[in-house]
Amino acid sequence: MLGSSAAVLRFLVIAWTLHLAFSVEYFKPFNVSYDHRALIIDGKRRMLISAGIHYPRATPEMWPDVIAKSKEGGADLIQTYVFWNGHEPIRGQYNFEGRYDIIKFVKLVWLSGLYLHLRIGPYVCAEWNFGGFPVWLRDLPGIEFRTDNLVFKEEMQRFVEKIVDLMKQEKLFSWQGGPIIMLQIENEYGNVEGSYGERGKEYVKWAASMALGLRAGVPWVMCKQPDAPENVIDSCNGFYCDGFRPNSYKKPALWTEDWDGWYTTWGGRLPHRPVEDNAFAIARFFQRGGSFHNYYMYFGGTNFGRTSGGPFYITSYDYDAPIDEYGLLRQPKWGHLKDLHAAIKLCEPALVAVDDSPQYIRLGPNQEAHVYCQHVHFGDLSLSRSVNRNGCSAFLANIDVHKTAIVTFLGCEYTLPPWSVSILPDCRNTAFNTAKVGAQISVRTLGFGSPLSSNIKEPGELLPHYEVPFTVSKTWMILKEPIGVWGDNFTVQGLREHLKVTKDTSDYLWYITRIHISDVDISYWEENEVSPSLIIDQMRDVVRIFVNGQLAGSAVGHWVRVVQSIHLLVGDNELALLSETVGLQNSGAFLERDGAGFRGQIRLTGLKNGDIDLSKSFWTYQVGLKGEFMRIYDLDETEQADWNDLATNATPSTLTWYKTYFDAPEGVDPVSLNLESMGKGQAWVNGHNIGRYWSLVAPKDGCPSTCDYCGPFYEMKCATNCGSPTQSWYHIPRSWLQASNNLLVLFEETGGNPFKISIMSHSAGIICAQVAESYYPPLSSWSHPDIIQGKFSIENVPPEIHLQCDNGYAISSIIFASYGTPGGSCQKFSVGNCHAPSSTSIVSDACQGKNSCSVNVSNVIFGDPCQGIIKTLAVEARCIWSPDVSDA
Repeated sequence: MLGSSAAVLRFLVIAWTLHLAFSVEYFKPFNVSYDHRALIIDGKRRMLISAGIHYPRATPEMWPDVIAKSKEGGADLIQTYVFWNGHEPIRGQYNFEGRYDIIKFVKLVWLSGLYLHLRIGPYVCAEWNFGGFPVWLRDLPGIEFRTDNLVFKEEMQRFVEKIVDLMKQEKLFSWQGGPIIMLQIENEYGNVEGSYGERGKEYVKWAASMALGLRAGVPWVMCKQPDAPENVIDSCNGFYCDGFRPNSYKKPALWTEDWDGWYTTWGGRLPHRPVEDNAFAIARFFQRGGSFHNYYMYFGGTNFGRTSGGPFYITSYDYDAPIDEYGLLRQPKWGHLKDLHAAIKLCEPALVAVDDSPQYIRLGPNQEAHVYCQHVHFGDLSLSRSVNRNGCSAFLANIDVHKTAIVTFLGCEYTLPPWSVSILPDCRNTAFNTAKVGAQISVRTLGFGSPLSSNIKEPGELLPHYEVPFTVSKTWMILKEPIGVWGDNFTVQGLREHLKVTKDTSDYLWYITRIHISDVDISYWEENEVSPSLIIDQMRDVVRIFVNGQLAGSAVGHWVRVVQSIHLLVGDNELALLSETVGLQNSGAFLERDGAGFRGQIRLTGLKNGDIDLSKSFWTYQVGLKGEFMRIYDLDETEQADWNDLATNATPSTLTWYKTYFDAPEGVDPVSLNLESMGKGQAWVNGHNIGRYWSLVAPKDGCPSTCDYCGPFYEMKCATNCGSPTQSWYHIPRSWLQASNNLLVLFEETGGNPFKISIMSHSAGIICAQVAESYYPPLSSWSHPDIIQGKFSIENVPPEIHLQCDNGYAISSIIFASYGTPGGSCQKFSVGNCHAPSSTSIVSDACQGKNSCSVNVSNVIFGDPCQGIIKTLAVEARCIWSPDVSDA
């Protein structure tokens, strides 16, 4: 049941879209090849912008909107990994349904008119559980991953061939009229190849040969693989790839992963990459000969269930991407990069026409130009306004990290901010500068379905942390999880490795043994005022130690030593260790050797007659939780459990299940739960596991008060969220919700207060923009027929301010508008000494009641309130839900 008529309409549109995707061929068959300059699509070289999207990190209902926003942002294609462990959870049993319906995803890309880069791997890393490998793979006798090992190669080939054949059957390759123009085999193997010696080198050759032998009919890539064989393209991954050159002149320069953000660990700060630096890196890549660029990620999404890798990667995979975890545009990042893409596309005719390196001009000690001229040498170019007809484009770079530079290029002066690139599609007029952001800012608004009563946060704040009134429920029920044995189990002598027992069917595994304590030991401890200690040589990721049913202590870490003082009684004592995984290792060599649980000995120390090696004791093993086994989080099973009412003043307890029912916020905006009041556990909504939660707090230091985009970026350069929980908000996809009576079940490990859990919807309730009259003309102007034909000069086109609400929202009011010398920033604008009185009325007339609007920034529109001064237009507007508004 959907929350509104608008939601029903959106659902019908998606359903019709899917119907078309399965019945219409968007492309005519075309071939894809490459030369030293670029990919060649249907006989033409192309400069390509790719958007990284991982289909399992969203729901099928979200896919059309995310793909459409990628295309609107200027993407030519979508890139995704293929997730082996999701598609073959049990050997020989395949899953291509729901979030793993890769065929539906590819066909939606196809329908959108975009190409697709399919990274089969099948190792993906991706901060994904076990790097995408199914855990059953490590149990095959004699197997060694990612090396010249027959068992592994047979399994890898079987899966890769399965995916290629599936795509062929569905006619999804370019030569069949489908969108797939490129494939990938392996993934960043160059990072670990040295660990395998000669067997690693042989494996690279085999993987390339195997892939080519599948005759997929499109180019294959190996990213970060300097020794990629001749017929496979090696490519670059990193924050910067402008200095990358492939290992053969016959191959183009491809950037398969531009890290526009970074992943996050529990208890860590939130990474943030300024868009000015990201745009600089991309412009430099195309400036210096690059031809294919992919954002990792363009939309990060969510690690639903137990799919996050690790250890200790959070549930959100937002990645500071241009489209945020909920599918909303992250502004100004999305808008600024959209303008960058448009500027690069204006240069494409010149970029693809130059057969070799661009012409280089040194403009200063840290300034340079790269010129692409289609037919003539740049020195012969006329400086007339019709120069664009000569097919000339230029990139002017200032790589100084401190100083603005004024340079002369072809007789004209250009001002270049530090750490920036100016793009001149016609070798004369600047269309875009990476450091000058004219795109709007969108401010996240959280509310319970009504934007008018929303709580407004500061621009750019991620995963907000604050008190909200919309508690998810006032009534909760509780159920205690048994400690130790509860169902089918087995007892053997010695310690078993965690994953060998659980097969990763659960995060949890109980290790239970008995310890006999004599009167002599008790007397010894009392006389010497000492206590026995339990020592675990090595442990990962979490262990909780129970003695006689009481929690004695916990430890967290990655293969760390644990020393825990425990209290024992005379006679038999039950020692129960709850071993927990928090995402399996997803990177590095020899993944098959990396397990979970315990390594080495488990000893009891402090006894009168010496230590006891418990590793040699008999242990009982219990896999998982009783609540998991009973599926008490499922709508059809939850009533079978013996739930009890929870008092509002109840003391928080460990290993506890909580249940309630709640109504969804009105509308169709994305929804999330604030679980900051809880400790650590997992959450289910209507039977769907929305992921692990953990209220670990980031360090108080390490977040700069201001973020300087200049200079090389690294993961924590501009970190945010210091002193706050790493993740508080957890995404619930709208398609998993009903209008009312939604089942929420939590398994809480450490104790928390469910009465403080809140639920909110997300939207961009406030939008701002600020553009000076000296800014560049809108990129769309360059394509106007009068400009192309030279009837009108681009120099005479005024800049414009552009405002756009989320889909389904309209601009309800103009909170602030000033043409002149406004001060401050978004939500803190102020009128300066120079101000056009008509500012608010002009902007209101142009924008109010519309989903989007544009206003020229010029004296012609506003008059000239102060002659001889460069004026700026600053606007702040409010967006409200208006389902009848046009999104155009």
